[in-house]
Amino acid sequence: MILRSKLHRDATFAVTLLVVLGLILAGALWWAAKPTSGVSITARFAKAIGVYPGSEVKVLGITVGSVDAVTPRGDHVEVTMTVDDGLPLPPDVSAVAVAPSLVSDRYVQLTPVSDGASLADSTVIPLERTSTPVEIDDLAASVAELADALGPNGANADGALSDAINSAAATLDGNGQLLNDTIHRLSEAANTLSTSSGDLFSTVDNLQKFTRALAESDAQVRGFNTRLASVADYLADDSDDLGIALTALADALGQVHGFIAENKDLLKSNVDRLVGITQTLVDQRGALAEVLDVGPLGASNFLNTYDAATATFAVRGNINELTYPPMALLCRTIAASTPKQLPQLLSDTCAKLAPILDGTVKLPSPNDALNALQRGELPPMPLPLLDLPGQNGPGLTGGGR
Repeated sequence: MILRSKLHRDATFAVTLLVVLGLILAGALWWAAKPTSGVSITARFAKAIGVYPGSEVKVLGITVGSVDAVTPRGDHVEVTMTVDDGLPLPPDVSAVAVAPSLVSDRYVQLTPVSDGASLADSTVIPLERTSTPVEIDDLAASVAELADALGPNGANADGALSDAINSAAATLDGNGQLLNDTIHRLSEAANTLSTSSGDLFSTVDNLQKFTRALAESDAQVRGFNTRLASVADYLADDSDDLGIALTALADALGQVHGFIAENKDLLKSNVDRLVGITQTLVDQRGALAEVLDVGPLGASNFLNTYDAATATFAVRGNINELTYPPMALLCRTIAASTPKQLPQLLSDTCAKLAPILDGTVKLPSPNDALNALQRGELPPMPLPLLDLPGQNGPGLTGGGR
């Protein structure tokens, strides 16, 4: 009985152990057989020194995958790598082999990053979109080639380079401060251009618009140039006549200058007097406008007053429209003009009428004058209109009889 129980426990343990081993083996097989996650990318480099299977693949400095294989293909090297799914890389992605230090393994940098869809699987980056850093051997070879070109077997075969260096040294000797100031001023000028880039670009943009306008108006510009050339040819053909005309014009201008210089006081006086006339015209612009409005009608009415049968003009005077008596009207007209000299009698008479002309003394209306005449009286005049020659007192006085 005891032996049977022991055998049963051993069998149970063996079965359990076999089940566990089977599960472990199935998990290992599943892990080995499952498809590899990620996106496969193949980049073609001119050379892939320092890039090996297992090298990192980065985007913006962050590791996103690794290199699977490096395979030479004649004139280029194919680098196969796997990166994480869903990376925001554009279809025209580029690959760069980056050396973090002078002597170290390199990694592959993918650039640029986009906001679009992720890169498709099995993407191939062509040779035109890959680049590698300059190798030390290439740099040393370039320096050696430059040294040979500038050495005694090259540009300095006849000592020309040595002479140029000696001349430059002699020129710069003692001018270090001046050279330093020049460099600083150039830096300030460049800074000024940098801060004024908006105005500079605006100027360039305006020039571009101007040139475009000229290009669009090419036919008009050509026509203008043709006409200008014709005028120039005409002036060239008549250059003698033009010279004579300009000489005569110069003489005439000289005479005008002399006339103005000799008569400048008189011209100034006349201009000053014209100020009064122009001011009167300005003050009476309403009346002038009325004259221009009613003048044609008045002229037509005047023509209608002519009686061809009797050869007379049939008109009816409106005395109420006379604001001033004839003598006062004459003096007012004289005051508005600029005569050089007046007869003494007329001058004295106008002087006595000055209060009437400037409005100090008011004249009786034509209606008052007619009423006084109908009564057999002289109109009430505030001033004598005229002193008769040979009399000591006033000639005509106002007042009733």
